[in-house]
Amino acid sequence: MKAPKPIELDGRTGEGGGQLVRIGCALAAVTSQPIRITHVRGNREGPRGGPKGGGLKSQHVSSIAWLAKVTEAEVIGLAVGSHTLEFRPKLKPSDLQSRTITIAADSAAASTLLIFQAVFPFLLFAGNERGDPISIEISGGTNVSWSLSYEYLDQVLLPALEDFFTGIRVERTLKGRGWSQGRLQRGTIAFKIQPLRPGETLKPRDPDRVFTQDDFDVSDIDVSMVAPSDMHEALADALVQDLSDLFPGVDVNFKVSEESGADSRIYVLLVARSETLRWGRDILTAVPKKGKSGSGGGGGGSKGVKGGKASSGGVSVSVTDSVSRKVSKDLYEEVSNGGVVDEFLQDQVVIFQALAEGQTSFPHSAAQDDILEVKSVVAGLEDAVEKLKIEEGPRKDKAHEPFGEGSTHTTTARWVTTELLPQVAWYNKGRICKGVRMHIEKS
Repeated sequence: MKAPKPIELDGRTGEGGGQLVRIGCALAAVTSQPIRITHVRGNREGPRGGPKGGGLKSQHVSSIAWLAKVTEAEVIGLAVGSHTLEFRPKLKPSDLQSRTITIAADSAAASTLLIFQAVFPFLLFAGNERGDPISIEISGGTNVSWSLSYEYLDQVLLPALEDFFTGIRVERTLKGRGWSQGRLQRGTIAFKIQPLRPGETLKPRDPDRVFTQDDFDVSDIDVSMVAPSDMHEALADALVQDLSDLFPGVDVNFKVSEESGADSRIYVLLVARSETLRWGRDILTAVPKKGKSGSGGGGGGSKGVKGGKASSGGVSVSVTDSVSRKVSKDLYEEVSNGGVVDEFLQDQVVIFQALAEGQTSFPHSAAQDDILEVKSVVAGLEDAVEKLKIEEGPRKDKAHEPFGEGSTHTTTARWVTTELLPQVAWYNKGRICKGVRMHIEKS
């Protein structure tokens, strides 16, 4: 029997980075479809700032190698720096036998969280009839430039997924922190996942919900701060002042306050919470050397900050002020968008929207009036789709290229789902998704 032709993705499409690779391979593994990606990470710089076309990185190789092992996939081009990848899985998620899994990235700087993103959809559908949980430990970086952090995953991503969908239950523990800033340090995160049983689908928790003004009223802001100990007091004071100025009357709670162990490691996450929603913004940077600016990015790619006047403790006072001002302002602008999710959460929920049963809507940049309108449409989308006319009702999006509202990561993520899941339908510039009702057949 002739092998099926793989689905082809051009790695230069849209954001043209690792997210396209992660979502493409994750969906291929869940659906047992072959995939071929050319020009891998084609919009990224090569090593040491070289020409575009960065190829696979260590975290991609680690996650895809594990997926290839458990699906008995045929793989071509699975190596760091490879620009073409072919992945042909043979086994379904329900064929997974081991319930205790360990993945160790080759590099301590490889993000454990991006590895988790790549393998989690497969594990979510890897349930058995007994309902056994799956334990997985991933070692590598937990606070890495241009990646979400453990704190963002723990306080924003997973709580949001658990709120949005029934069937997502993940316990998580930070066993050791790993850094890409300064001296490389390997960390470990442990997860305990309760996967869907065969035949079960991922369902929206409240598909008919209409958001009101109360859902957008911020009541609390949680602060996670990992920095040199001699910065803690000044940084905490600056954050309280800046947040009080921007969010009058809101309670500021310090959830995490840790010593980072080096001036090259400063991480702050702010999470604004209403009674029902949450929005996060973070920064990963360093105390600049004289005449230089800080480097790196946070979970959302936040830039570093510039240094200046030093305090008696040897830490720049202006660094604490700059870090606080930037992350506080970013959070304020994020909340002011009036979206149901923040910019970075939006692109990370796309794959789950596509796999779910029924309709979901998680706009980021829409005005609140638009959100209420979209949510009202979602409530009756099932009937509306049946009666869909060109001139009225939800407007189905064309999906031949990245589309809809949101960041390039979000628009690219939507496009990848339509390439791997032809039955998925997006409406109104990506604000509404009708998922494919993915489930694994019972044996």
